[in-house]
Amino acid sequence: MNVIGLASAIVLVSLVAAGCGRTPAPPESTGPTLDRSCVVASAADAGNDPDIARLQQQIRERRDIARAAEQVGYRFISRARLTNDSGYYRVAERSAACVESVAPADPAALLLRGHALHQMHQFKDAEAIARRLVAMREFVLDFGLLGDVLMEQGRLREAGEAYQKMIDLKPFYQSYTRAAHLRWLKGDLTGAIALMRKAVAAASPRDRESVAWAYTRLASYELQQGRFREAAQMVDSALGYVPEYAAALLVRGRIELAQSRPASAVAALTRAAELNAAPEYQWALADALRSAGRATDAAVIEQRLRNDGATGDPRTFSLYLATRRRDSDTAVELARRELDSRQDIFTIDALAWALASAGRPADASALMTRALAEGTQDARLYLHAAVIAAANGRSADAARYASRARALRFMLLPSELGVLQRGLVAPPRA
Repeated sequence: MNVIGLASAIVLVSLVAAGCGRTPAPPESTGPTLDRSCVVASAADAGNDPDIARLQQQIRERRDIARAAEQVGYRFISRARLTNDSGYYRVAERSAACVESVAPADPAALLLRGHALHQMHQFKDAEAIARRLVAMREFVLDFGLLGDVLMEQGRLREAGEAYQKMIDLKPFYQSYTRAAHLRWLKGDLTGAIALMRKAVAAASPRDRESVAWAYTRLASYELQQGRFREAAQMVDSALGYVPEYAAALLVRGRIELAQSRPASAVAALTRAAELNAAPEYQWALADALRSAGRATDAAVIEQRLRNDGATGDPRTFSLYLATRRRDSDTAVELARRELDSRQDIFTIDALAWALASAGRPADASALMTRALAEGTQDARLYLHAAVIAAANGRSADAARYASRARALRFMLLPSELGVLQRGLVAPPRA
């Protein structure tokens, strides 16, 4: 499979399985004092997770500290992904330091730290770690980390090379998920579905969250095609592995919205937002509530989003503000800040959209061209491109992009559909 021939960017799609990539560590000290990083890792709130509690007890009892701390770190990264609580990433980083305190030469500590830093958007630091790893060994997940952080920095050709190496070393679950997303980024939805099905088949049923994630992505791909029944089946499969999986419930709500069933959407999205309070979830819930005629309830969610959105997910909150035409200066500032460290097409699009909302369509136009450069078939990208083209007097381009957005309208939220339905084509400039 020639990944470089398909695309040059991809995102991190799942965490490494705990314990992967470790080299045997020397026996740790049996002295009475644990390194402070180990104390942090062993005392962090396990959130009623019996596996984390067991591993933390193992650290406190000084039984194979390196292995236990590594597994604790990955479990806290997983918790952060599920709950949108970034504090868990810091626990993961401290867990890596704990591994290093008893096994300084163990590259598994570097890999764990690299994943934690990547999730905290410290991409340059994570890149330095990934390069150290690939220089010392040929381990498939090291190249995955390297590709992930390069992609986030907009260095797509280098990211593609790292992913190609990953595929060459081992076609497996994580290779397939990355390749699937890569196909999607390049506009090959059929290829993305085929590869994600391979990922589902290759995933270990013991890693239930990874299987649920893959089924959730499949559901999104099916929804993009307007295949509602198939999308719902994929959501059901995801929830069969993780019954309270927020990402799957979010897709279920969007399936219901796409079929003009806002009351059913509210039920799914309310629970999804309870499990994960990220702006993406709050925005979808607020739109569903308004579509269901519950404006007062929607206003409560929107106020919560305004209070927490800038810290919860600046990029999505910027998109929300720009779509609602509110506080355009804040939208621009948030998007610019994100772009300082994260130059992928969706962050570039966020800044373009914020600038358009702020009445600066000429500035937005060049950025939007960059955001569309990979050929990604995304309704939101096309919606923004249509509005920006119209604002710049490019009526033919606006009509073309609007047509593409309508073809993919199932992926748009009601507030975005409102923008699309109000008409976008501006008259030619005099």
